[in-house]
Amino acid sequence: MDLSVLSVLLPLVTVAWGQYGDYGYPYQQYPNYGDDGWVNLNRQGFSYQCPHGQVVRAVRSIFSKKEGSDRQWNYDCMPTLQTLGEPTECWWEDINRAGMQWYQTCSNNGLVAGFQSQYFESVLDREWQFYCCRYSKRCPYSCWMTREYPGHYGEEIDMISYNHDYYIRGAATTFSGVERDRQWKFIMCRMTDFDCEFASV
Repeated sequence: MDLSVLSVLLPLVTVAWGQYGDYGYPYQQYPNYGDDGWVNLNRQGFSYQCPHGQVVRAVRSIFSKKEGSDRQWNYDCMPTLQTLGEPTECWWEDINRAGMQWYQTCSNNGLVAGFQSQYFESVLDREWQFYCCRYSKRCPYSCWMTREYPGHYGEEIDMISYNHDYYIRGAATTFSGVERDRQWKFIMCRMTDFDCEFASV
């Protein structure tokens, strides 16, 4: 190949690769978790909300046995597809109690746009609430659950959704009374491009 042609093509290929990486769409390959790295200290409550019009796309956490068998957390958000439009309402869901297994999706066909949590020394666990946002009368479909995060109790959690048209709708968690830690399976769904008749799916 002519070196002059190569010198023109190489910068173009480099720019395209930098924009799209392996995933074929212009979202960041790695989440931007923020400057300080964590939204909470161990044994501390926290409340985290994505900016208006964005939803949670990544969850990161580390476990500390010596700090009350607790976790520090951080999240990353992404804007929803333009076809969904703007959120029409947002709310905090009911509390999921500490020390128990639970399964919850956002009511009213909402998407997870934040987390709130309080630590309880008596059970060495946290209670949780989802911050949910509804987008007009759009409905979820093609839902599935991720694998367990962490893979084993006490390990780091690093869950990232690279599918820009799938959104977190909720989670199922199991709590180990021995390990004093939780495993999470996140519920991922696509959303219709049209309004539907169902108030909650």
